[in-house]
Amino acid sequence: MTTPYQAPTAPWPDGAGPGGYTSPIPVTPTGLGNALRSEWTKIRTVRSTMWTLGVLLVLVIGIGLLVAGVMSGTSDLSPQPALSAGFFGVLLGSLCVITLGVLVVTSEYGTGMMRTTLTACPSRSRMLTAKALVFCAVAFVTTTVAAAVVALADSALLTGGNGAGAVPAPPMCATPGAQQVSCGHGQALGGMLAPTTDQWLRATVGIGLYVALLGLLSLAVGTMLRHSAGAITTMLGLVLLPLILALFMAGNSLEPVRNALIEYCVPNGIATLYDNAFMSTGPQGWDPLWILLAVTAVALGGAYAVLDKRDV
Repeated sequence: MTTPYQAPTAPWPDGAGPGGYTSPIPVTPTGLGNALRSEWTKIRTVRSTMWTLGVLLVLVIGIGLLVAGVMSGTSDLSPQPALSAGFFGVLLGSLCVITLGVLVVTSEYGTGMMRTTLTACPSRSRMLTAKALVFCAVAFVTTTVAAAVVALADSALLTGGNGAGAVPAPPMCATPGAQQVSCGHGQALGGMLAPTTDQWLRATVGIGLYVALLGLLSLAVGTMLRHSAGAITTMLGLVLLPLILALFMAGNSLEPVRNALIEYCVPNGIATLYDNAFMSTGPQGWDPLWILLAVTAVALGGAYAVLDKRDV
């Protein structure tokens, strides 16, 4: 005859009862540092990051050197900033950063990984802040290094190695008639203009910050739309559509709109940082960077607001 089971009445070992159990695993409060380490692990271990950043480096450095090589072999070019040869590579490379910025968020929604992320980090604002900081740092460092390599090569190929120490002489700035006029920022050497210190900073650090902000804007748009294809299409439209529309606006009545679209489009912002703006009017110097910073701040504010109100 079996004896019926009786629950133990003696206290649990070490005085730990059902209501006073102490886990041997140390429990520590989490913060932004933990979220940063988590996002860094995710962004460096997925293949999309390596592919997009690899293509970015190929486009920025490869096209930049190719354009500089072509310009160095052409003797009938009008004087222009030597570092502007990096414009085409950066413009195409920025599309890679835009794509990666969107995928940093939307890929987790697509795979359902966002549920796990928010379970591990219930604070949604902390999660988005960590994503933004890690991605912005990666995009800035990668773009700045690539732009610096191209800038050094362009300076060596197009100005014979003369750099920021050259004595300033009138460089060329674009006018509405596509002619070049003197405005005093560099030294003409062999048809090109030796860069000044400010031009060096804008062509390296400035370009890195501008492209990183474009990626951060893409991250904000991806957070609000939560759809990879839709967010990427939206960002490509914001980057390319204003200039395309301006090219098809003929007639004097549309001239103010056409000029505004050209002056404030992203390609002209990049060209302005290279001191080779499409038009003599509009933002100059570091202005495109501050404009994009304001737009990105507004978009990030919207992303934080939407993220807190939506379900996963």
